[in-house]
Amino acid sequence: MPREDEETKNDPHADYDLSKAIQPASGLRQGLTSYGDAHFSLFLRKAFIKALGYSGDALSRPIVGIINTYSSFNPCHANVPQLIEAAKRGVQLNGGLAIEFPTVSLHESFAHPTSMFLRNLMSMDTEEMIRAQPLDACIMIGGCDKTVPAQLMGGISANKPILPLITGPMMPGSHRGQRLGACTDCRNNWAAYRANEIDIEEISAINEELAPTVGTCGVMGTASTMACITAALGMMPLRGASAPAVSSGRLRIAEETGANAVSVAKAKRIPQEILSKQSFLNAITVLHAIGGSTNAVVHLMAIANRHPELHGVITLQTFDEIGRKTPLLIDLKPSGDNYMADFHNAGGMLALLHTLRPLLHLSAMTITGQTLGEVLDASPFRTFPYSQQIIRPLSDPLYPSSSLVLLRGNIAPDGAVMKASASKDRSLLSHSGPAVVFENSADLARRIDDPDLPVTKDSVLILQGIGPIGNPGMPEAGLIPLPRKLAAAGVKDMLRLSDGRMSGTAGGTIVLHISPESALPDSPFGIVRTGDIITCDVESRKLQLEISDEVMRTRIEERKKALAEGGWSERRHKRGYRGLYERSVNQAQDGVDFDFLTAAGPSRVGTN
Repeated sequence: MPREDEETKNDPHADYDLSKAIQPASGLRQGLTSYGDAHFSLFLRKAFIKALGYSGDALSRPIVGIINTYSSFNPCHANVPQLIEAAKRGVQLNGGLAIEFPTVSLHESFAHPTSMFLRNLMSMDTEEMIRAQPLDACIMIGGCDKTVPAQLMGGISANKPILPLITGPMMPGSHRGQRLGACTDCRNNWAAYRANEIDIEEISAINEELAPTVGTCGVMGTASTMACITAALGMMPLRGASAPAVSSGRLRIAEETGANAVSVAKAKRIPQEILSKQSFLNAITVLHAIGGSTNAVVHLMAIANRHPELHGVITLQTFDEIGRKTPLLIDLKPSGDNYMADFHNAGGMLALLHTLRPLLHLSAMTITGQTLGEVLDASPFRTFPYSQQIIRPLSDPLYPSSSLVLLRGNIAPDGAVMKASASKDRSLLSHSGPAVVFENSADLARRIDDPDLPVTKDSVLILQGIGPIGNPGMPEAGLIPLPRKLAAAGVKDMLRLSDGRMSGTAGGTIVLHISPESALPDSPFGIVRTGDIITCDVESRKLQLEISDEVMRTRIEERKKALAEGGWSERRHKRGYRGLYERSVNQAQDGVDFDFLTAAGPSRVGTN
């Protein structure tokens, strides 16, 4: 087929034909800047793009945008320049024109107050830049926890052909002959330091080895979870979920993504056509099988709710139903003992999906135009002893089912989530105890190590005020530290509850995402007091505050009055992004997205 320039080179007016400029088009003709004259808009666009040295031949090819999320604050994305070059090579070897452009870059440890606070901003940036620019397809480079979901959210809403490219996990380090990896070992060793099991010199030495290379956390934390889920959704090559950030394999994946982008651009394969309910059911199955991060529940809800045909179709109940029939197969920290490099060497997502094949919806489409079943048929995998150590067979799982569970009760009428597979004391999965309540993170910091804190190993630690609005940004503070006096006495785990999140690299018997969050006037979680008895029973999926309905109603009414007098409504008048966030963010069970960004749009009944 002749290229566009060959079709029109003998007609000097063809480039500025108004009918071509205003109809759905590809390349530079799409999404013209509004000057009121489409002829002039295209003329001016070509004048300025030629200032960059492009020839007419180059500009006639499919244009593939490459999102550059490099930042000197972001070690997870430190390999982005190399990935861009490899992706460009793949695009241009296959007849496309690659043009990079920047968007927001987020790193978990370098974003105040939290990276989650900025996830929706990044999704807006991604969506609007994909919409605004003349792209036939877009490669979205991301890796750190909130970047991949932000890009998927924005890309689905923009609904141009998109291809995620993951930066990849870091390699593990070593301390005294033992492997270490961010960030499960960050937390384990910090807990040991707080318990006086290791001294300041050793914790300092460990700090040097926790993140020995660039890349995302080397365990099954949120970044690796989202990488695996993106592959399970069918949006990228399967090995793209696990190849180390510093490997040549990661660069070959980038080149392959560039090649795929050209074919996807020509086929106009858009995410709202590729992704289906079956795609998300497969992703949730993988989430349980890998013992993935609880953060993925929030992110997947936000991603699904951007799709016009899936908004409200995937719910928290969907996660629980799939979990009941899906075993935990991957022996990786924090639910197991190993690292992402081991998962990759054991066969990665290809081996896992072959193992999970009886539980998957094989008719789900992928970015290549093949179904998932066709992808697996074309790529057989033969197990070997090491692969089955890391990726257990269905007959010998690490955990029988429900690595993540949905809990409900009078304290969490809209749901809560627990990573049951990461519990360090399984007896706590069915437990009643008296609450020790901290009103917010500052209150926790003041009192958690007080020798006179009225707490025992049977107490239930409660942290309020860290939900989507309460902090704001729903911080990863749900891993409430054990009181120092209990840690020093050898206590390793306690039942802990919050309306916030927890890092996917963390473990413990911890209930998260309690909704509605305590900052809201009518939240049952917001009226819990020290001494109240809390019951958690994972088997029956119950999370209960043991007080009567009448007492609960009375406490809620008292609290509503106190918040009204305290200026609760003033948040509606805050300026800037924080004001937009607090007025528009929805609750955990809906993905903590902005209501006006979901496929359904903002509520007409009222806001939080």
